[in-house]
Parts: sequence; structure tokens; C-alpha cells
Amino acid sequence: MTGTEIKSIRLGNLSINEAYARLREGELWLLNFTIPAYKEGSYFNHEPNRPRKLLMHREQIERFTSRASEKGLTLVPWRLYFKHGRVKIELALAKGKKLWDRRREEQARDVQREIARAVAR
Repeated sequence: MTGTEIKSIRLGNLSINEAYARLREGELWLLNFTIPAYKEGSYFNHEPNRPRKLLMHREQIERFTSRASEKGLTLVPWRLYFKHGRVKIELALAKGKKLWDRRREEQARDVQREIARAVAR
């Protein structure tokens, strides 16, 4: 990562909601990880949504990608933290929700909303 990216992260400007990791040519890349431009960065500023290479050991990359490909899972960033001045990103294997799962969640949310309205009256 560049200096302006780190400064922007330290200010709390980042979005990992849509981010995911993919294997490309034997390397792991983090995609859709948005770090807005650093305001005081001038023309040295970074591109906010560029792909970023993740530094991992070969065995870790192979283990993650083999498990993700065989079970239909996706690698997503789970946590981001600083350690000795470096940004560390924890990855997790995640499974996307099915359409019927989303519908069930929406129904449960609607029911809870109705209950809250009834109690408020």
C-alpha cells in the first residue's frame, strides 16, 4: 500500500463491505476494497478502488484457494488492524446467502418492526 492509503486508513476512511479476494497468476489480490483519497495527498494520491496484492506464504494461498474453490466459498476481509506500523487484514471463507434466506430475513425484520410499533402504541 502507498503512504496516502495508510494515512487515509488511519483516519478511518475505508470500506470493506464489498471487498473480496481472488487468485490471479498464483498471487492473491484484494478487489473492491475502497480507500478514499487522502485529502492532503495532492497529486501523489492513490486510486481509491484499485486491486491490492496480499502478501501471504505460498502454502497459505494454496490452502485458502483450494478450500474456496471446492466448496463454492469466497474469501472476504474479516478484520483490518495495525501491527508494528503495518496494516494486517484477516481473511475468512464466506458463503453467500441464497435468495430464500434473504426473504426469510426480510420477513423476520418486518415482523419485529410490527411488534415494535404495537408495543409503542
